[in-house]
This record gives sequence, structure tokens and C-alpha cells, in this order.
Amino acid sequence: MSTATGALRPFTEVEAGSSLPELAIPLTRTLIVATALATRDFQDVHHDPALAVERGSKDVFMNILTTNGLVGRFVTDWAGPQASLRRIAIRLGAPNYPGDVLTLTGEVISNEAGVVTVKVRGANSLGDHVTGTVTVAPATGGVQ
Repeated sequence: MSTATGALRPFTEVEAGSSLPELAIPLTRTLIVATALATRDFQDVHHDPALAVERGSKDVFMNILTTNGLVGRFVTDWAGPQASLRRIAIRLGAPNYPGDVLTLTGEVISNEAGVVTVKVRGANSLGDHVTGTVTVAPATGGVQ
């Protein structure tokens, strides 16, 4: 796991209750549209503002695949390059619209033999955009 000094320590030393550093992501129209297209999600609500409004949204909004990727990035940024994502389980809430900020926070809820589970929350000005858990372990199973 990365520490404040940048040193690495074994996953087995990570304790339940440890907090991950907060990550704030500005939600630009470009981010929302480009990541929807990059994930091959061509639903118009993710790239066409007029059609998104016609369908009842206030603007285009982020797709679930992008949210899933950002949650994974949040945990691997903390865990370091030696980490391997084992499981991501998320639930969406408030939409992510352009002009807002998604702030991700997390807390280690368990560590069983170096397999760490993190409770994550991503909130914007409307409330919780995403909640869930991520399980991460060393890529090789060894000490970092």
C-alpha cells in the first residue's frame, strides 16, 4: 500500500478502519461524453444534451461503466501498481452531470490474509452518486 512517504508495505499490514485519501474528479462534458463513447455506450443520454433533456434528464450524465472504472482507479491509486482488483460491487444513486465534482472516499472494512475490502462512496452536489465495495489484493500474492 502506498503511504504518505510513497513507501510500500505488505497488504497484510493494512488495518480495518484505515481511510483512503479523498479523490475529487471534476465532471466535464468532455469526460462524460468521451468515456461513454470509449466504453461503447452510444445511448444518447450520455452524449446529446437536447435528447437527454427530452428524455427527462437535466443534461447528459455519466454512464455506469465510467463510474465503475473511476471507482477501480480510486482504489488502485491508493493500493499501488502491485494491486489487483478482485471485485467491484457498486450501486448508483444521483447522476453525475457536467459542471459538478465527484468526490470519492473510502475506508478499509476488512483485511483477510492480505485481501483487502474497501467501502467506497462517491458523492456530488446532489448526494451519493455511487456506493459499494472493492476487493483488492497483491497482483502476485507476494510482499511488495
